[in-house]
Amino acid sequence: MPHPPGIHLAVPGTPPTASDQWRAIILFGRNVASYKFALAKALHQLAPEAGTLVKLEDLALPFALQICEHLRIEDKQATSRSSAFLDGCRQFNDGGINESQLAALAAARGFANVIDAFHVLGSEDTPLRFFVDERTANRGIRITDEFGALSEKPDFSDLGLEVESRWRLVETAWRLQLARSMVVSHDADTSALLLPDHANRRKPVTSSRSALNGYQQGKCFYCSCAISITESEQLADVDHFFPHKLKQAGFGSAIDGVWNLVLACQGCNRGIDGKADRLPTEEFLERLHTRNEYLITSHHPLRETLLLQTAPGTAQRWSYLTGLYTRAWAVLIHRWRPR
Repeated sequence: MPHPPGIHLAVPGTPPTASDQWRAIILFGRNVASYKFALAKALHQLAPEAGTLVKLEDLALPFALQICEHLRIEDKQATSRSSAFLDGCRQFNDGGINESQLAALAAARGFANVIDAFHVLGSEDTPLRFFVDERTANRGIRITDEFGALSEKPDFSDLGLEVESRWRLVETAWRLQLARSMVVSHDADTSALLLPDHANRRKPVTSSRSALNGYQQGKCFYCSCAISITESEQLADVDHFFPHKLKQAGFGSAIDGVWNLVLACQGCNRGIDGKADRLPTEEFLERLHTRNEYLITSHHPLRETLLLQTAPGTAQRWSYLTGLYTRAWAVLIHRWRPR
């Protein structure tokens, strides 16, 4: 199946962009601890220029404070049973140590693995690197031109929100022990993703926009124009690919599933020639399937949600979508594509 524009993380046959590689690291990298997210957010916060040597002692406090903030939300921040660094962060939250002690602990213990593993996807390093490890020679990391290019992009603020969103989903999955029965749902009123808590009540976890934006590269699902999850003028709409009105035609709550949510520009979703309650043409059904396959390969909890809401196998998921499409077309009759 061809990869449509605005969905894949790198255009086939072309070099990956800095944004492509950053999003691949955040969305598809291994998650055995949350340190990768903390490092990404610390770099995003500091926004150092290309060529800058960021000393570990300067990076340590922003990095550790990110961990401390998330420990207040979810105490489980790694899959391992014990961590002296995490214990130190808990001590800081309890008032047992001060910022200087926290920074010293982070510089000594916090970067042991994350700097080496940050650029690893699967068993290989990413083609582009956002920093070079100079801990041995200069006790720090050297910022590359790729991060410099990334920080100059208009969607740089969106990338920070995407890291936060991914972090919230992963830590919630850890807390719930990756339960196969766990299903992410969408709240249309707040545009938030919800997960069940220990009492099986639905709890807001993160924004639907920031959770989905990385998989669309900050582009409208339909016309591929730039969208934003922060700027009001380009603020993305959370759209039901199969229109919400199909719930009234016997399609049930499946229509509200994460598998059916995409981000669209305001013009495509509700402009004069917008989609509204019409069914997109079949080329976009393939695009939806491709996007969902990316979600499924990005691990829990969205993986389990997609499997439970659609089907366990790739061919079965495609069959599920085409079956729904045939039924929906018979009900809605008119089909739509962007101008």
